Amino acid sequence: MLQKLRDFFRPPPPPKLPAVPDGTRYYAIGDIHGRLDLFDAMITAIEAEIAGAAGIEHRIILLGDLVDRGADSAGVVERARTWQQSRDVRILAGNHEDMFLQAFEKPEALRHFLKHGGRETMLSYGLSTRQLSTLSLEDIFARLPHLVSQATRDYIAGFETMIRAGDYVFVHAGIDPARSLDDQKRSDLLWIRERFLNHEGPLEKVVVHGHTIFNQVMDCGNRIGIDTGAFRSGVLTALVLEGDQRRILQARAGDRGVVEVFHGDRPQ
Repeated sequence: MLQKLRDFFRPPPPPKLPAVPDGTRYYAIGDIHGRLDLFDAMITAIEAEIAGAAGIEHRIILLGDLVDRGADSAGVVERARTWQQSRDVRILAGNHEDMFLQAFEKPEALRHFLKHGGRETMLSYGLSTRQLSTLSLEDIFARLPHLVSQATRDYIAGFETMIRAGDYVFVHAGIDPARSLDDQKRSDLLWIRERFLNHEGPLEKVVVHGHTIFNQVMDCGNRIGIDTGAFRSGVLTALVLEGDQRRILQARAGDRGVVEVFHGDRPQ
C-alpha cells in the first residue's frame, strides 16, 4: 500500500528530449551566402572534431542559400562539391538557389535575381563589375550559360528539399504547420516565413532551418533557426546534434580578415 502511495505521488519522469539516431553526429550548417572564408573555417573545425571521434557516423547538412550576397558563391558551391567526395554531406535547396536557376529561364527572372544578391554571384562566376553596369539585361541573360556550366546548374538543381533524422527534420525555410511532413509544398520549404515562425504549437518533428536571420541561434522548442546572417554579420553557425545533446559551432570573421571558430553550449 505504501509503495502504491509513493508511486502515486512520485513526480512524472522528465519528458524525453528529441534525439538523432544512436551512433550518429549531425552538423547542420546555416546559410553561407557566398562566404567561402567562413565556410572553409567551419569545414576545418568539423574535420578536426571528426578526426578525434572515431566510431561515430558523421553526417553534415547544408541548409541551403550557399549563393548570393557574399563575395564567392562560385567558390562555396565548388567547395561543397569537393567536401561531398570525402564526407557524408547533403545539401538542401534554398530560395536563393531557386532564384539562381530561374534566372536562366527568362530575363525577368534574372532581373529579380540580380536585385536579391545575384549581382555578387555573377561577379564570382566571372562577369566584371563594368559588364554588369554596362550590358543590357538581355545581353547578361545571353551570357549566363557561358558563365555557369550546365554541369554546375544540374548539380545545384539536385539539392534536396527535406532531410529527416530521428526526432528532427531539416529544411531551408520551414514547413507549413497545417500540413504533414509528407504533404509539404516545395515553395513553402524554400520560402515560408510568418506562418511557420508564428506557429507556437508542437510540430511533427523539431524543425532545424535557416532562411530567417537571427542575431543568435533561435531555439523555440518546436523549431531551431540557425541563420545568423553570415554575409553581413560575419558569423556562420552550425548546430551539432548527437543523441539528445545539442551544441553550436560558429565561424566568426574578426579583424584583418582572420576567421576563428567558437564552440558553444546548448543553444538558448
